[in-house]
Amino acid sequence: MSAHFHQEDEFKARLDTGLWWKIFLRALRYKRLLLPLFLTAVILACCDASFVQITRWVIDGVIRDGARAPFGRYIGVYLAVTLVLCTMVWAFIGLAGSLCCHLAHDIRRDGFDKLQELEFAFFDTRPVGWLITRLTSDCDRLARVIGWGFLDITWGLSYVTMIAASLLYMNWRLGLIVIAIVPPLAVISKFFQRKMLLSSREIRKFNSQITASYNESIQGVRTTKTLVREPENLAEFSQLTTKMFDAAVLNARQTAIYFPIVTTLGSLAAGLALWRGGYVAANGALSLGTLVAFINFAGQFFQPINQLAQRLTEMQGAQAAGERVMGLLATEPAIKDSPAVAARIATQSKIEIRNSKIAVDGGPQRIGTVEFRNVTFRYENGPVVLHDFNLAVRAGETIALVGPSGGGKSTIVSLVCRFYEPVSGQVLLDGTDYRERPLGWLQSQLGIVLQTPHLFKGTVRENIRYGRLDATDAEVEAAAKLVNAHEFISQMEKGYDSPVGEGGNRLSTGQRQLLSFARALLANPQIFVMDEATSSIDTETEQLIQRGLETIFSGRISFVIAHRLSTIRRADRILVITSGRIEESGTHAELLQRRGHYYDLYTSQFRREREEAVLEGAAGAAK
Repeated sequence: MSAHFHQEDEFKARLDTGLWWKIFLRALRYKRLLLPLFLTAVILACCDASFVQITRWVIDGVIRDGARAPFGRYIGVYLAVTLVLCTMVWAFIGLAGSLCCHLAHDIRRDGFDKLQELEFAFFDTRPVGWLITRLTSDCDRLARVIGWGFLDITWGLSYVTMIAASLLYMNWRLGLIVIAIVPPLAVISKFFQRKMLLSSREIRKFNSQITASYNESIQGVRTTKTLVREPENLAEFSQLTTKMFDAAVLNARQTAIYFPIVTTLGSLAAGLALWRGGYVAANGALSLGTLVAFINFAGQFFQPINQLAQRLTEMQGAQAAGERVMGLLATEPAIKDSPAVAARIATQSKIEIRNSKIAVDGGPQRIGTVEFRNVTFRYENGPVVLHDFNLAVRAGETIALVGPSGGGKSTIVSLVCRFYEPVSGQVLLDGTDYRERPLGWLQSQLGIVLQTPHLFKGTVRENIRYGRLDATDAEVEAAAKLVNAHEFISQMEKGYDSPVGEGGNRLSTGQRQLLSFARALLANPQIFVMDEATSSIDTETEQLIQRGLETIFSGRISFVIAHRLSTIRRADRILVITSGRIEESGTHAELLQRRGHYYDLYTSQFRREREEAVLEGAAGAAK
């Protein structure tokens, strides 16, 4: 388990009204839910205020009329208000729940879409768990706060306004005594707001790190067990959970102190109303019904304020989630189409394209050459990986890249694929800087097979068809035959409709690799990349792949990174890359004749393979 986690973003230690306005604008897309919800909250506040006024009306009426008071009318009005209240409660549960679901759906969809737009560098520094948290628990919390919070805030503000207006209307002097409690409440709320906001952010931060730790532990379970790392992993995980526990307890303590203070202030206001109101009533300046209403209103005055304080606290806690989610949605890809390219794509989309030789931006569809011209590259603020790198490759040519780890081989193919862009210099497609061509179009022309093939949960057929959904079953099977995968697929229980399991865990590494070759070939890419694609498979599977490589490489610009040099002997050019530069270049035979770095690599590997073959033969004879 890694002890390092991506550092959380730093946030302001106050409630960010601008952030919440941006989030609320998302809710405005659902005015058909939001407006009825607003009306429901206002009507609820009216109903709650009406009960006190009904009580006042009944008490004064009974004192005035005695047994002749219209009790039937009192009961009828009370039942009518109760019926409206019940109807509004039923309505707001449905409306607020629906609004929450719509918001959560939209934020998750937009967040997933954003993650697919972002460049590889974004994922280099952010663990999977860090991202998962933003689209799961953070998203859910944000949707709940907006849906239910909007209802409670509208109800609370409406109810407080009605109570204050009623108090001032009935007796403005007595009303001011009750309302005088509000300023100290505001000061206390501001103090606790900052404290609870910071502790809530700590909780969300450690929650992200715990999710990342879970993900990393599950992915590395084999390594953990083989190295017997369970106790150390548990100790590291316990540190995270302890930190989250401490932050959660601190937040709970702050909440436990804050709300009793609010309740105490409410009781103080009711006591003042009873003390002063009783004196006024005793002098005949205030009716008994009005005094009872005053006491009820004074006690209830802080109920909506308390509710508002709770929602404010939830918003403080959820602000961390809101900042994280909105921060993700606001992230601009560092690698994207320029405005000029986007304009050409928009113009071309209005024209019916009948010519397959035309790309989406109106430029040529065919890629004839790829050229590196004085390219220098580094990862973020790291050391320079490529130094004034120059290389030109034509269609139909296969370039093999060999050399020590960290020399820049994978960086070269990543730049070709535009997963990253040069710090200086240019990568040219037929003489045009590839930043002047559409990013999506270029990456749709790629076929990539990595050292560790990734298959998606589904069937064999679905995985081969993944890069070209309109491919027919016959085309899928033809691609599998070309890479010699058809035989083992046919032997599976359901053939091409056999499930591969999560991540392809029902297949061997070699079988997964053959399917990844078939998938890449079916997409008919113009640029083909093999990055250590045969380093983790057995010799027999490698021979199957070798027999299909000529078909795969034919007519394409191909880059092959390989430590197993037997896979690259037929390459048109072999480049020895060291420290970001080309140390040697030539065919297999030419480089062997030079007796340089490549010769040393090849002869040492050939000698080692022969020794292994002899040992295997001896072991077989002993049996």
